[in-house]
Amino acid sequence: MANTEVSQNQMPTVKELIPKLECGERTVTRLPHGGFLFLEHDVPSLLIYRKKEHDAGTHRLIRAGASYLIVGTEAFQYYKTFVEDLTNLMSDEFGSFILLEIFSGPIGSHTFKVRGPSHKLPVSLQVLKDELLKIKSRQYNVNLNVSVEQTKVRQIVSEKPLLEISHIKQRGATHIGLEVPPVYRDTQGQIYPLYFRDFQEQFIEALQRAVFEFVRVQTSSSLTNYHALGKRSIHEEIFKIDKQLTEIENSYQFLLLVAPVNIQALRQQFFDSHFKTLDRYHYRLLPVDPDILKRKLYDLRIDEIDDPAISYLFHEKRAEIDQELTMLKERGSKNFFYSSIRLYNGLDKELIEEAELILKSITENHDEQQSNCIDTSEFGRLAEQEFEYFKHQDTQFTSKIHIRDDVNIMMVSKGELYLPSDYTMSENDAKALIQHEIGTHALTYYNGTQQPLTQMASGLANYDALQEGIAVLSEYLSGGLSGNRLRILAGRVVAGAALIQGANFHEMFFELYSKYDFTKERAFNITSRMFQGGGFLKDIIYLEGLVRLRNFLIEGGELVPLLGGKFALHHINLIQDLRDRGLILPPKITPRYLNNDDFNLKINNLKKGLPISKMI
Repeated sequence: MANTEVSQNQMPTVKELIPKLECGERTVTRLPHGGFLFLEHDVPSLLIYRKKEHDAGTHRLIRAGASYLIVGTEAFQYYKTFVEDLTNLMSDEFGSFILLEIFSGPIGSHTFKVRGPSHKLPVSLQVLKDELLKIKSRQYNVNLNVSVEQTKVRQIVSEKPLLEISHIKQRGATHIGLEVPPVYRDTQGQIYPLYFRDFQEQFIEALQRAVFEFVRVQTSSSLTNYHALGKRSIHEEIFKIDKQLTEIENSYQFLLLVAPVNIQALRQQFFDSHFKTLDRYHYRLLPVDPDILKRKLYDLRIDEIDDPAISYLFHEKRAEIDQELTMLKERGSKNFFYSSIRLYNGLDKELIEEAELILKSITENHDEQQSNCIDTSEFGRLAEQEFEYFKHQDTQFTSKIHIRDDVNIMMVSKGELYLPSDYTMSENDAKALIQHEIGTHALTYYNGTQQPLTQMASGLANYDALQEGIAVLSEYLSGGLSGNRLRILAGRVVAGAALIQGANFHEMFFELYSKYDFTKERAFNITSRMFQGGGFLKDIIYLEGLVRLRNFLIEGGELVPLLGGKFALHHINLIQDLRDRGLILPPKITPRYLNNDDFNLKINNLKKGLPISKMI
């Protein structure tokens, strides 16, 4: 990659900057009088903006494109020659070249004006019109329109053209002007930050879709997706913000800090008192000051990110971390419960019905393999075998097992396995939990650490449901998903519904124990997890995630691409965008169950609509 700094006195030519186009290379350079060129060598399109004063926001619209040119405030003839030479270079390479010059219209305008050879590019300009009309605006009391004008004047009427029509025709290139209504700023020129972010994201996608139609039909380019016309390189500042977000999140372990440290004693007390007495939950001291972390969080310059996909992901993640930090301050209070509803997006009626169907269809097996139980130490040895399986795929893989008295649930945190010291399970449950904890959570954490963005390891916002959906699916695919296990997931949902309806600890316990026939141990575990922190809805996402994942597979989705890191199903399009731009990599390691003889059979059954209650 050529990345060049120039002084105001230097006038580098296209030939000097780009002696030869190289596939996969880019030229990034400052130009005289505040100009700038960012050119992907394999993209036969260019967004152009002429630098102006009192034009807040417009130049940021083009910076999300794969290739763009900012024309400096002086030396017009130099830039005219520069654009002509660049057009020659790109047209010779690809057979054609499209340039879109972006400029803002007058204050008060609500109309995009597309200026170009509409008679020669009817499909591309119709796509552009249709996509621009999709920009969400009505909720902001803005009604956007689009007009397409067939004209030889592609720039602002008062300015000189950067390209002559005769030159364009000779080179087989196309020059389109696009006047953008400046609805993203007020009459004083101040940007509306939230609306601008939405506007920019949808605007650049509209350009990419339209330009791709031109590239696909008119050029010899091998680009296969409009996403490839988006920004492929990430500015160093974005990587810095990404790492800072991860550092803030890694400075506390949310699940560990909301889990009570005295759960074993509470269980013993509750059973010894014949389900009557339960002392208060006790929690670990906070190792951080949430208010100081929030200050660091909002000092991050996320609002200045012009890559729409990454901007969205970072804003979303910041809001989630903010919510978690608030909940750490609220532990043990009713506010924690209200925040939990917001964090996990409540509980819908369809999920409750699915849970009740499972509990009705599957009876509790009170004697499930009681004679074949293993303890924490044996499970740890099984986990080590799975770690070795990953090391054979990638020698850099590392993870540890922690057996602790102050942990009440088995979990993976930052890729490492935490086990309660008194934990026992059946051999079948162990087989399932190995794939759940190691084959999913530890695996996706490691694959996430191999991605350019560290957030893919710590987890994008709302990643939990998909993670737990994959984890439970892995139990099914490994042959370890039992009726009792599926009942537990369903029991967590009905317990969550009871919590939302105001049930106390004893009411919830007896609903599970008496109405749904859970053993006292399972009823206590479900209830105690639901009440940690003050009321914690996280456990509903196991079944929720499984249902959503099954529906995703039914609709034609694939499992393996979901293993590249920690993200949510609603991120799929953004992940595909980043993957097409080379910013997301394939999974480095994959789970053992993919090689099982019955893997394809089981996946195909799911894609055909296998009911959840039939997955055991």
